[in-house]
This record gives sequence, structure tokens and C-alpha cells, in this order.
Amino acid sequence: MNEIEELLKLDVKDLPPLKPVLLDDLYQNTLKNLYLELGTGPVLYLLSPSYSVLTPTPNDAVTDLITRKEGLLNHLKEYIIQNLAMYSVLIDTSSYFIEQNGFLVLARLRERDSEGRRYEIQYYTHSPQELLSHYEDKIYIGRDFIDLFNFKRKYLGVKEYIISLKGQYDRLLERVPVRMKNPQDYRSFFQEIRESVNELHTESLLILQALPPLVDFGKLSGKDLIEINAQYRTINHFLIELHDEVAEFENLLRSKKEIDFVRYVTKYKKDLTNLISYFNIKINGGLTQRIYNFKGKHS
Repeated sequence: MNEIEELLKLDVKDLPPLKPVLLDDLYQNTLKNLYLELGTGPVLYLLSPSYSVLTPTPNDAVTDLITRKEGLLNHLKEYIIQNLAMYSVLIDTSSYFIEQNGFLVLARLRERDSEGRRYEIQYYTHSPQELLSHYEDKIYIGRDFIDLFNFKRKYLGVKEYIISLKGQYDRLLERVPVRMKNPQDYRSFFQEIRESVNELHTESLLILQALPPLVDFGKLSGKDLIEINAQYRTINHFLIELHDEVAEFENLLRSKKEIDFVRYVTKYKKDLTNLISYFNIKINGGLTQRIYNFKGKHS
């Protein structure tokens, strides 16, 4: 983990400025209550919304970051919230739990070998009163990605999600020998899910190659909108098929008391659920609305 070291190298003045965005009360409150979890070496440090180090005792690098880089950390949090509002539905679909927890959201950053540019972020919520005493009870919200130097995401961020799902499944399989009691009993499930993951990955990337990386709605015809919508819907169908297989596997693992392993499957299913919701609400939902509006203007 090298998030703290990489952030220390950045100057907020060198980052592209964020455009002003009107956020609703859910996102505004989440921004005010956003905790950061940043790593250095093998240690994760938990920073409060005001950048106090809650745990563990800070080292020199963490102290240097919160002392010299408050402007950068403010920019980072604003960037995270705007990205969530634009390219995900994580906050919306988990709003009940977030609101119950006083809008506390924890963002755990993982730098992606990009010299501090790109991060994968895992999001959690937790009761403020028990954050330190029962940290392990945090609720997983989902994961997303940011590039601090390029807010606009090609293919609406879908390509990153698809690649991530394949990598996550590979990591899930690596846990089998140490987390499962009887892995031989589930060979058929592992095989079926592997085939679905590979199909999702291969077919989705082929579909995306034929789509515009950045959609300029002002230059698209109604026919273009309908075709793009149909292609993204096809990707969503692959996701739904994979989700159903993973959900069936999860139910079996729970009935067989594979407690140490099933939580990883549940987390994987949550990522699939989030992406399906993103398609339904933001991608296909947004494109469908534009198609209806386009027809209205040209009728």
C-alpha cells in the first residue's frame, strides 16, 4: 500500500479543477461525513472528516500529509463525491443505511500503480458510535474508480467495472484453499461462474470496442441513441445472468455453513447488484429518457 506516499507527491494546483456541481442533501451530507482510509506499507490509517487520525497512531508520513496537504485532501473528497454522483448509484442504493448511520461513509483507497493518479475505492458505512470499538461490523456499500487527472470516464466507466469483476473473481478463487471447508463439493459452481465471468468479460469488451468512448449527445441521431442503448442493455443481460448464478451459489454456501468464504461471495454479488442498478438507472435509464425526448423534438 502506497496511497499516502503517492498523495504526498501531488500538488492540488497541478490537478484539473473540478466544475461546480449542485449536490442534493444526500450527497452533501455524505461529503461532510466522509472518512478516508489510506495505506502506507502494510498499515491502513483511518482519517476523520476533519483529518484527525483515528487509528492507528500516525507515523511521520501520515502527519506530513494531514499537515501540508489539507487542500489536496479537500479536493480528493469533493472529487470522490462528484464521481459517485456521476458514475455510480452506490450512495443512492445504500441511502437507507447511510442515513441511519448519520451519513457516515468510509472510502478506502487503493492506488493502482499509477504514481498517485488512479485509485480503486471500496466504500463502507458504519455506526459513528461504534466505528472504533466494532470496526469489523462496517457495511460494504460497493467499489468504484477515480482518475484524479481525468474526471470523464470512457464508456461511462463500464470497462473498468467489467475488468474489475474478472480480477475480483480471480482473487475470490485464491481464497478457496484457506477459507472453504469442502471446496471439492462446489466444483460445478466454480466452473459455471468462471464461464459466465469470461463470457461477460469477452463479449462486453467486444461490444464496447464498437461504441463511442465518450458520448456526444449533440452529434447523435435517434437511431444512434437506440443502438447504443441496445448494446449497453446486452452487457447488462450478461451481468444479470452472472448475478443469478452467484446468488444461487451464495445461498448454497450459507446452507452448508461455509461462513468463512461466503462473505466474499456476498461482497462480489453486491458489486454485481450495484453495476446492474447503475445500468438500469444511469445508463439505460438515461439513454431511454434521451430517446423519448429526441422523438418528442422530432415528431
